[in-house]
Amino acid sequence: MCVWAAPRDSRLATREQRAALFASGGLLHAELLPVSGSALVDLDRVRLTDYLGRVLADEVPQDESAWLERLCGLGFMAERPADAPVCTIAGVVLFAHRPRRLLRQAGLRWMAFAGDDMDYQSLDDTVLDAPLVGLWSKSGSGQVFRAQAGLIEHFIERTQPFLSEETAELVDALRRERQWLYPPEAVRECLLNALAHRDWTRPAEIEVVRYRNRLTVTSPGPLQNAMTIAKMLAGQRSARNPIIVEVLRDYGYVDARGMGVRRKIVPLTREYTGSDAVFEATDDYLRTTLPAKLTDQKHPSAALLP
Repeated sequence: MCVWAAPRDSRLATREQRAALFASGGLLHAELLPVSGSALVDLDRVRLTDYLGRVLADEVPQDESAWLERLCGLGFMAERPADAPVCTIAGVVLFAHRPRRLLRQAGLRWMAFAGDDMDYQSLDDTVLDAPLVGLWSKSGSGQVFRAQAGLIEHFIERTQPFLSEETAELVDALRRERQWLYPPEAVRECLLNALAHRDWTRPAEIEVVRYRNRLTVTSPGPLQNAMTIAKMLAGQRSARNPIIVEVLRDYGYVDARGMGVRRKIVPLTREYTGSDAVFEATDDYLRTTLPAKLTDQKHPSAALLP
């Protein structure tokens, strides 16, 4: 009779490892995991009111009990058997005042270098921390305007000097034209994909790095379930974080088709730079590389905001 013995170096999987295993197979949406130490007060009530009232055209809760019930129903908070509800990862990422205070992998790391590789001296190096969506308000005439920036807007404003440059010629003798080194819509789509589909069981941050000749966007975690780069390029969709994706769609950051890689990143990069975007998938990350346009040809700038 043979008796199997476990190797001496075997270890029980940690909570994070088990969550990552279930998430990779599509058995768990990590965005619904509770964030320990969080509470209703950590969420921006003004942003939530804007989302429910203006974006969804729904009734806004009038007291704390009603808020807790509504936010638990939306997946922004999670109930606990013997304690007060806590925020979920989705709730923190989308609406917390300071997401990184509660969830260290929230936000994103941005770096810029003058050369083709990382160097000790960078042109810019920072960690951006803000709720994922911006705060939008209506003027007296009914026009919607941005009252406060979200993470996406903060990224656009911070990186514009490094992703574009002003030409020497003046337009209408008053201002200089801005020439983008990368197709703006492709950059925006890469960022949105990383924010919407990253693996939240991984402690690493999203990392965006600009080199002299390329821009890389690295999203933590492998491709979900049976997804491959070939399937992604063909237009197949598999939402890792459906709640986050739905809120981004509600605000107009992403469209209903969810085919940004096939319809925006690939063709816009090829048309704008003359080279192809490169996608690299490993067990630890998905990285998209956009080649820079290193010529003197002029291209009209494009709006990055939704």
